[in-house]
Amino acid sequence: MDRFIVGSGRCGSTLLSRMLAEHHSTLSVFEFFNGLEMGRRFTAEPMDGKDFASLISQEHPFVTMVLKRGYEVPEITYPFGPKARYERDDGLPWILVSTLPRLTDDPDSLFDETVAFAASLPRQHLALQYRQLFDWLAERMGQACWIERSGSSIDYLGSLHEFFPEARFVHLHRDGPETALSMREHHAYRLAISLVFQLPPDAGTSLAELGKLDPAGPAAADGTDQISQLLASRPPVEYFGRYWSQEIVHGFRALPALNADQYLDVRFEDLVSKPKEVLKTIGEFFELDAGRADWIDRAAALVRGIPPTRFDKLPEDEQELLAEECRVGGMLLGRTA
Repeated sequence: MDRFIVGSGRCGSTLLSRMLAEHHSTLSVFEFFNGLEMGRRFTAEPMDGKDFASLISQEHPFVTMVLKRGYEVPEITYPFGPKARYERDDGLPWILVSTLPRLTDDPDSLFDETVAFAASLPRQHLALQYRQLFDWLAERMGQACWIERSGSSIDYLGSLHEFFPEARFVHLHRDGPETALSMREHHAYRLAISLVFQLPPDAGTSLAELGKLDPAGPAAADGTDQISQLLASRPPVEYFGRYWSQEIVHGFRALPALNADQYLDVRFEDLVSKPKEVLKTIGEFFELDAGRADWIDRAAALVRGIPPTRFDKLPEDEQELLAEECRVGGMLLGRTA
């Protein structure tokens, strides 16, 4: 069985991935699809092993832009340091950003093995490449099955279902305004929102020339290049709410193609308030081996409670703007009347 956790960005799915990693026979695959080249990650054209290896090991321009300017992103778990192959100013291969460092203390060696395996695969549909890679990783790490989870994956649920038509999907979601405000505190999301909606880094700067910038290039000597300004900016809250609703809408467009037994709706608030009950439900849905239930106790111990609310601390006019932008997504999720 193919298994996926889908959700918007900043919805709490990282916690759920860490919880499921406590299961004794499950490989939790973090952030695999999210950073693959968007124009190629779900192409219908067959791909040979060499091109597949290149796809999964390309650097991600957003990660490069953020790291080169000294910003921290919690999802980046590569162990930069004197014994690591890559430094913060290097272009970090995508599967070294989070996927492989979550599996081993020596991600550089596992990276070499993974790329070599990927390159050895025959020319075939990309869905087969992915499945064989995940199966190989699970076996390599001594696990019986895998569960992939990427931030913002609800946005491309339809593509995942096309590639894995028999898969099961857990959709984890969190209150829309709180999710949007969490995005605004995240430097990579600030950059993404600014670029998606073509927002200037300040009121007097135009982004007309932004496309001509080298996104992987170094910041200016004084640190005030446009990318640095965008990373330091705090775009208006309504744009984050609009982005969140758009992700939910895209995901719900794919739901009619799924059978009822392929989709499980889970609220983040329930996961953290009654973790054992929710994890039991997820384990049964994913048909995880129930022979040893102690994993649920370990997983539940990872909960640190619901994060402090931000929405109630906004000025009233910003609350109204954000709530309106989140309304459509909230209605689809049954969170808004």
